Amino acid sequence: MANEILDNRGNGLTEWRFPPVHPEGRKFAVIAGAIALGFFLLGWNILAWPMVGITVWVAAFFRDPKRVTIDHPQLITAPADGLITLIQEVVPPAEIAGPDGLGDDPLVRVSIFMSVFDVHINRAPIGGTVKRVVYIPGKFLNADLDKASEDNERQHFLIERDDGMRVGFTQIAGLVARRIVPFVKDGDVVAIGQRVGLIRFGSRVDIYLPKGTLPRVVKGQRTVAGETVMAEIAAAPQLTGISQ
Repeated sequence: MANEILDNRGNGLTEWRFPPVHPEGRKFAVIAGAIALGFFLLGWNILAWPMVGITVWVAAFFRDPKRVTIDHPQLITAPADGLITLIQEVVPPAEIAGPDGLGDDPLVRVSIFMSVFDVHINRAPIGGTVKRVVYIPGKFLNADLDKASEDNERQHFLIERDDGMRVGFTQIAGLVARRIVPFVKDGDVVAIGQRVGLIRFGSRVDIYLPKGTLPRVVKGQRTVAGETVMAEIAAAPQLTGISQ
């Protein structure tokens, strides 16, 4: 059921459902499917079957599974599915910095790399008002590189809660990604875990944690947008992970 409330005492109903294809991707799946059908009708089976595979992959790429987000004022959730490749302390981008943004002091930035096999719907890490959505044209370098945060095509988001706490995050295009699609605009009010945009065909998302907050994830860990707890506000545990 839509917006079903579930808790850690067993309340609420849930069931597995096949993930739907997001409307942004349906046209691409239809086009690929039509090409495959055309090849079959022409008797070009050697081309038709690979196009069937491409059609399935396109539909899978734009899949939009339902997620259950823990709604707690101390928690920040992952904005993207993917692999944590960088955890660094850096000055936030000028577009979301300053006294009305994230400030000018270094903050912990966690980078999540999304491969072409990950879900590419991005979600709000906190609930609040969207204060800024800033699009910056740029290059299409490998999104796994550190300099992609400054050189690549990207889109910044700044969300502010009612208590004044702010979190910023950035969608970054990559080698294959060629379009960043926002679902929200300045002034919109979003809930934690709400869909806010997507990036087509492989990319990266950076999230900037509030001052004094360290991530509750480690480098090399995989995240699930809207579900993985990225950090607990103002908590700074030292965590280690074991790769095995």
